[in-house]
Amino acid sequence: MADVMEQNLLQTAVLNRTSFHFQPQRNWLNDPNAPMYYKGFYHLFYQNNPLAPEFSRTRIIWGHSVSQDMVNWIQLEPALVPSESFDINSCWSGSATILPDGRPVILYTGLDVNNKQQVTVVAEPKDVSDPLLREWVKPKYNPVMVPPSNVPFNCFRDPTEAWKGQDGKWRVLIGAKEKDTEKGMAILYRSDDFVQWTKYPVPLLESEGTGMWECPDFFPVSITGKEGVDTSVNNASVRHVLKASFGGNDCYVIGKYSSETEDFSADYEFTNTSADLRYDHGTFYASKAFFDSVKNRRINWGWVIETDSKEDDFKKGWAGLMTLPREIWMDTSGKKLMQWPIEEINNLRTKSVSLDDCYEFKTGSTFEISGITAAQADVEVTFNLPFLENNPEILDADQVDDATLFDHRSLDYRELRSRRKNCDNI
Repeated sequence: MADVMEQNLLQTAVLNRTSFHFQPQRNWLNDPNAPMYYKGFYHLFYQNNPLAPEFSRTRIIWGHSVSQDMVNWIQLEPALVPSESFDINSCWSGSATILPDGRPVILYTGLDVNNKQQVTVVAEPKDVSDPLLREWVKPKYNPVMVPPSNVPFNCFRDPTEAWKGQDGKWRVLIGAKEKDTEKGMAILYRSDDFVQWTKYPVPLLESEGTGMWECPDFFPVSITGKEGVDTSVNNASVRHVLKASFGGNDCYVIGKYSSETEDFSADYEFTNTSADLRYDHGTFYASKAFFDSVKNRRINWGWVIETDSKEDDFKKGWAGLMTLPREIWMDTSGKKLMQWPIEEINNLRTKSVSLDDCYEFKTGSTFEISGITAAQADVEVTFNLPFLENNPEILDADQVDDATLFDHRSLDYRELRSRRKNCDNI
């Protein structure tokens, strides 16, 4: 009987898991961290509670998996776990930077022994010859950054990938919120050696009324094609994207950045309204992008915040998954980003069922396509809508607010907000 019960539980767990999206074997997942390519493997780290399918305020670790195609993954031992005074209460989000000599370095947020103050920590691979990067060490000089006086101790986190300016100095951004206000900001730090970091006098960007900026991202995009570029590239052929996660959304602005003056001239400001450009209008948050030097593309990962109840999560034994990895590039207008699942996702497709004839549908009618026996199917369909053609009342697509195309009224955002870590729930 016990064997039968165990088998039933296993079958339930398999049936309830997704087939194509990345997720750990069990328990909690949130932000993607430090995606990179190293010695033949794509690496994805992620926020993980190894003990339960819920967010933990005292023990979040870095899960770690590797892949050669970003479709099929091998789960490894955790990369970072709370172990020192500067991260004893959790290892929160961060990013990876590939140094000029090819060594990867991680900057992440530690919740320290001092009332869970958020500090920035450096981690280095123990063995750079290991393509799986299975072990990481935390130098004794940590932490390398602490909250400045105008930022609350619990609103200083999620360092970006670092980049080099024309002067050879490293730069990195930290997400933050100004003390006693709702002003969100990306604080700029600079370093000669990746050890000693100095805060720049003013934030690279700040906006009133947004609250805390989580998981910022900052990178160049080409204005001449779809190809991605290294994060330190800065010339006339690129513009820069600054992404911040706030209000349950991943919003971004596009502008021109000068490392000589540390000026980022954005085309517009964050408003915390539907006017902000977003990566996605679904339950998509805390994304992290990286430059794939193998195929010269920039790839973005995001966290899918599910809408299952806490009770259902415990029944399933897991909670949280990643979006499919997406390639991102600049639209030909230069005003927004484009994105599409990476080409490797096509490897998931097996048998193809096609229907090339045109059929007329009436309201409420159904049409069955035979030959589909899989439990899941990827469907591509084209609609011909004659009544929309040459209709002067139809607006140009660029003039339509994307938010009007999506209906979020079925989602309980109070539940989503309760799952997100923010300044006030530590």
